[in-house]
Amino acid sequence: MTDKVIENNQVVIMGEVVSYFSFSHEIFGEGFYMVDVKVKRLSDSNDIIPIMVSDRLIDVGADYKGLNIMVTGQFRSYNRHEERKNKLVLSVFAREIEFVDEIEESTKTNQIYLDGYICKEPIYRKTPLGREIADLLLAVNRPYGKSDYIPCICWGRNARYANNFHVGTRCEIWGRIQSREYMKKLSEDQVEKRVAYEVSVSKLELLENMIDSPLRA
Repeated sequence: MTDKVIENNQVVIMGEVVSYFSFSHEIFGEGFYMVDVKVKRLSDSNDIIPIMVSDRLIDVGADYKGLNIMVTGQFRSYNRHEERKNKLVLSVFAREIEFVDEIEESTKTNQIYLDGYICKEPIYRKTPLGREIADLLLAVNRPYGKSDYIPCICWGRNARYANNFHVGTRCEIWGRIQSREYMKKLSEDQVEKRVAYEVSVSKLELLENMIDSPLRA
């Protein structure tokens, strides 16, 4: 994951396909489809991670449920307009897919590396049990003048360190992608279960501070 040949946004996940492909969008005749992959954590829980796949990469009409795959790509975001405001939608953009027979217990099944810029002041807080947490929003530049905006969560010593970062700070982050369920209040008597995705940070390093960092819309 330290090889920067694949730019500044690198993801490798391994897990079980748990859904069929569903159509997302088409660009210049190339269709893109979504599929969910269940990735085991070190604990007994799992993360369900959405993967965006080109129909030129794999037969999206086939049924792969129950099969194990390794996906190499990037963690990407886009804004979807709903309920009169924009919602940040995140998924892994697959560049390579490989089917694997078995995933060994010792295998690192969920790795991400990001090199980007803090684009929102960190939010530092403590849980009722005193655990330290810091939320970051990292802008990771793509080619062609675009950026991906990736929510990241830091714990303990990393949270204290990240709390000193400012908008424009450039940093590297290593960690894993996690899914988290939450309840969205739609009205006074209606709530809806939703899923958020973020990077759980295991390591971060400050690269430089920049007042005018090259963040892109």
